[in-house]
Amino acid sequence: MTTGTRQRRLDWRRRAATAACWLGAGPGAAWAVLRLAGLERGPLVQAVAFTPYVAVGTLVPLVLALALRRRWPAVVAAVAAVALVGAVTPRAFASGQPAVGGPTLRLLTANLLKGGADPRTLVDLVRSRRVDVLAVQEFTPGIAAELDRLGLAELLPYRQLNPEVGTTGSGLYAGFPISEAGVRRNQGFYFSQAYGTLTLPGAPPLRVESAHPAAPYAVDVLPDWWTDLRAQPPATPNGRLSILAGDFNATLDHAPLRDLIRTGYVDAADQAGAGLAGTWGPYDGDPIPPVAIDHVLADRRIAVRSVTVHALPGSDHRAVLAELRLPAT
Repeated sequence: MTTGTRQRRLDWRRRAATAACWLGAGPGAAWAVLRLAGLERGPLVQAVAFTPYVAVGTLVPLVLALALRRRWPAVVAAVAAVALVGAVTPRAFASGQPAVGGPTLRLLTANLLKGGADPRTLVDLVRSRRVDVLAVQEFTPGIAAELDRLGLAELLPYRQLNPEVGTTGSGLYAGFPISEAGVRRNQGFYFSQAYGTLTLPGAPPLRVESAHPAAPYAVDVLPDWWTDLRAQPPATPNGRLSILAGDFNATLDHAPLRDLIRTGYVDAADQAGAGLAGTWGPYDGDPIPPVAIDHVLADRRIAVRSVTVHALPGSDHRAVLAELRLPAT
């Protein structure tokens, strides 16, 4: 083999290695711009939900570019990795909480998948975890009757319920009196949202709503998703305490949910260091990586003590339990 031939092959390998590094770094950089700027549109709305997995994946092209000593692809890959990992990893670490001296509130939220969730598991969770408030979505007449038969009426006697056949029903159960109660109807998929104001000894009035905006399962329903998320009641940090809890059909990587939180909420799981725990995905058999679309959004004046997720057989969601500490009156 001649020297010229060897040089041509060496040059070709160098170009191929450089091209491979750019091909690896480019998608991560584009994803970082998409996520940080809140530019998700069309099918990208669904894709953005998997940003935590992409953040881990951005380390691969970075290592490749460093190993092959490709400076500029390495720089681009490093910036993308820092941006995405920086956006995601804080969810795994607990944040400082406001100093409050009011009562503890244990709130559980669960999507019941058209009433198909196992009611005994749900009642056992309420009993064993000493739940004070239960917010449910996809709440049907059948499971409403079964929950009471299994003892929920004694555990949480106060309620604002709107059971409906299918996916549109909503319910709010509590161990404390509920006033100013009602049901709000979303415009998108017409999911209902039960709400009410709780009266807890030693704490200010607390408004709680069972949230359930439309799901972005296809491009043609994205306007419904945007409409419902934007219509969620904002926090009132200078007024009454409020909590939104339920199936938001959005992760912390979706811009409209972050916009809602910025009105004065905190995401309880994020605050507790449990923000990467998946709540929807493969639990009904679908081969989908778990993502966190069920949330407890609490007024930023409320302290978050812990958040855990719990299996709920018969549902494609996991239940989310938040232990909160309220301000004192």
